[in-house]
Amino acid sequence: MDRYPPIAEHGLVGDLQTAALVSSQGVVDWLAAPRFDSPSVFAALLDHDGGGYLRLAPEHPDATCKQLYYPDTAILVTRFMSPDGVGEVVDFMPPDRTRTATDRHTLIRLVRAVRGTVDFTLECRPRFDYGRAEHRLELGENTGLFRSPGMDAHLQASFPLERDGQDVRGRVTLRAGESGGAVFTVCASGGEAPAALTVDGLTAQLDDTGLFWQNWLRQSRYRGRWPELVHRSVITLKLLTYAPTGALVAAATMGLPEQIGGERNWDYRFTWVRDGALSVRAMLDLGFVEEATAFVHWLVDRLQEREGKEGEPLQTMYRVDGNADLPEETLEHFEGYRGSSPVRIGNGAADQLQLDIYGEAIYAVSQGREIAQQNTYRGWKTTARLLDWLADHWDRPDEGIWETRGGRQDFTYSRVMGWVAFDHGLSLAEDFRRPADVVKWRSARDAVFEQVMERGWSEREGAFVQHYGGDVLDASLLLMPRVRFIAPRDPAWLSTLDAMDRKLVSDSLVYRYDPAASPDGLRGSEGTFSLCTFLYVDALARAGRLSQARYTFEKMQTYANHVGLFAEEVGPTGEQLGNFPQAFTHLSLIMAATTLDEALDAENGR
Repeated sequence: MDRYPPIAEHGLVGDLQTAALVSSQGVVDWLAAPRFDSPSVFAALLDHDGGGYLRLAPEHPDATCKQLYYPDTAILVTRFMSPDGVGEVVDFMPPDRTRTATDRHTLIRLVRAVRGTVDFTLECRPRFDYGRAEHRLELGENTGLFRSPGMDAHLQASFPLERDGQDVRGRVTLRAGESGGAVFTVCASGGEAPAALTVDGLTAQLDDTGLFWQNWLRQSRYRGRWPELVHRSVITLKLLTYAPTGALVAAATMGLPEQIGGERNWDYRFTWVRDGALSVRAMLDLGFVEEATAFVHWLVDRLQEREGKEGEPLQTMYRVDGNADLPEETLEHFEGYRGSSPVRIGNGAADQLQLDIYGEAIYAVSQGREIAQQNTYRGWKTTARLLDWLADHWDRPDEGIWETRGGRQDFTYSRVMGWVAFDHGLSLAEDFRRPADVVKWRSARDAVFEQVMERGWSEREGAFVQHYGGDVLDASLLLMPRVRFIAPRDPAWLSTLDAMDRKLVSDSLVYRYDPAASPDGLRGSEGTFSLCTFLYVDALARAGRLSQARYTFEKMQTYANHVGLFAEEVGPTGEQLGNFPQAFTHLSLIMAATTLDEALDAENGR
């Protein structure tokens, strides 16, 4: 077992309230419970010795490991091929169908031999509350109960278990055609023990979970050129959505580094207004109206909570239940992935001023008549009051989309999204005949536009730039043609694309910006941002540069991991870096694929 397998060497399973990472070596090295943003139970990915893990794999030193998903599902299969035989561990979590928050969550690990004879070993070493809470083991012949303050964890197996201190080990030998299994269930302290384990029962749950995912995916109306890639992305977005509220978390993990040994190690298990809002368009493009609508309702709830109160109407991110309290602290006892410390929980960027979120919020509310028509009178009044407020507050320096910690600037992207807010608000008022101060909104929209065109442009670079008065390029501006701020073949935009190609693009991969030219208040560097690469594809396709767009998109697929998942960044040698898998990357992949499909179809006369 590698102390720290590559970030990319993992698959994701989940039940729509939390999720686990399973390495290609059969180790569950990340699980937080009962929610995505709860303390960890397994976190060996952040501290091998103190984080905790659940391993189920053959002991054979020459075993080769492979992973895949059951087609069109979130069921992960890890295959082990050795001279003695071929074995499989099938991991899944029965999905939440009630949309009711619960403290009980179950990870099922079905194990079987498909050829020859395979000896499997189980190790269960939970470490509750980020490894800060002690636990006590109560062991039965085939069961283990781990008791910790506030949480119990039940381990059940189809084979005998033995004590290893306060942890558990087990071993089973299977011959071709034989199956076994282990079930790990977390619940509140003193919660009811799970039903007795049977292999037939596990197989039935496997079948039921497979049908759930396949039936859900049948809603997809994607008929383009990359169905496996797009559908894996939308399943990933679904896995990262907290079913009780419809809130999308930015990633399943926390603390994974943007640079090995660096300090850019953030907690991404929260709901960013920006990410969730842009996911609405991606989900609607594929036909998932229910998921898109659920997020919009969550977003409107956040706005209504702030009505009549002083301060900003929104903050940049929230917990999945809408709680706005995300204090940032450091887990000093965790060494971090491959020594990358500090490991942070919470996120101090929640308190930053990021004005672009208002544009993204209105963009989300306005997407598709399916959602806009559901906007109640109260919901419209909330939207209108937000735009009235924004008309008086848009022209301020802020921290910008990338949450840099180098001070406030007049960020061009923030202004562009201010324009989006007013433009889409005006369209909603007109389309649905709603009362609005259209004169005020139109005046603000036009003022933003004039300001961006005059102050957001650099004659030196021949491009729109990161912030006023500078010459730094910024990949967030790749969204300008998508939100219709500028025509995709406007000479000024084509010149901006050329400048980005010179300054931000490396082998088709795209950096967010140049930290050396635009200090962000943090030590070290970072890799290319996969989100930005897919935005680049989208912009190229809209600009009519289809050969370049398609080649870039195809090359980007070579950076996906073995089961089609992407982390936040790609490092200098092609390794995946940052939290994993990242929702923003997968939603931008969907956006790029649908835009490129449409452009290629138009070129071919379809």
